[in-house]
Amino acid sequence: MSRQVIGEALAARLYAAETAIDQALAETALLAASLPAARSDALLSAVAGQRVFDGAAASIGALAEARSHLVQTHGALAALARKLGLDTLAIGPTDKPGDPPPFGGGVAPIDADLVNKALTNKANKTLPHTTVPC
Repeated sequence: MSRQVIGEALAARLYAAETAIDQALAETALLAASLPAARSDALLSAVAGQRVFDGAAASIGALAEARSHLVQTHGALAALARKLGLDTLAIGPTDKPGDPPPFGGGVAPIDADLVNKALTNKANKTLPHTTVPC
């Protein structure tokens, strides 16, 4: 098995782990957000529900910390891939700040002659809150 194939497999696993952490964080945050109304609807005092609030808040904190560690892992894997001379791996639907567009991935190639050129059949319009036509 080549290093490129191994790198692609690791990139897919990393993306799956990042997605799982984000999903868990979102679901836990939704749970925490619903707790005040649930406590009120059940006619419970704030004292009765405090341990539940604490547990949900601690879970959010732990998931946020886990996400941070995974982001650091992502950076370390990317640095290792560059050091090993592996091709850029574009796995997942999201871009990172400052990244060039992903390579491959089924996107049609851009016609360089049309980049930053005005389209003759389209009117340039000024966007709201701007003074420059786009």
